[in-house]
Amino acid sequence: MNTTTLEFKNLTKVYSRSNTIAVDNLTAAVAAGKVTGFLGPNGAGKSTSLRCLLNLVTPTSGTTTILGVNYRELVDPVRTVGALLDSRGFHPGLTAKQNLAIIATAAEIPLSQISEVIELVDLAGAANLRTKGFSLGMKQRLSLAIALLGDPEVLVLDEPANGLDPQGIVWLRGLLKKLASEGR
Repeated sequence: MNTTTLEFKNLTKVYSRSNTIAVDNLTAAVAAGKVTGFLGPNGAGKSTSLRCLLNLVTPTSGTTTILGVNYRELVDPVRTVGALLDSRGFHPGLTAKQNLAIIATAAEIPLSQISEVIELVDLAGAANLRTKGFSLGMKQRLSLAIALLGDPEVLVLDEPANGLDPQGIVWLRGLLKKLASEGR
């Protein structure tokens, strides 16, 4: 069994238009069942590294792997990796449930999962509200629900506590510890 979940090997990303070095030779490994955070100032390359991991940005050099393979090689990425990179990945005119239903249908995930993740992220009271009126914290919770929809083995979260109130941050920490205790 592979105990390394995520791996970055000599990852470098230079944006050619501005000649900006966003990530400079990052090498790191994240073990299965561990909550791991990237810490650093704004502009240090944390988000860019995660975007390279998920093949949303092409590295200038180096490699990234999830469970030993490149993201593109994952057989069922929605059920393998849940990602929260920002809280803008849904339609504001639809309800939380409707947004989740679109993703579930596209990924061939049973619609019964929607109620489960809505409960898990504590959005049951807002499930039938249009997301355009959601606070930043509610958007974060919905984004986390989207990441959890496929019951993934791996979660990649970029600033998941952004917009959460202190109670929400405590809840998030507990959820992440629980998932890690399951080996995720």
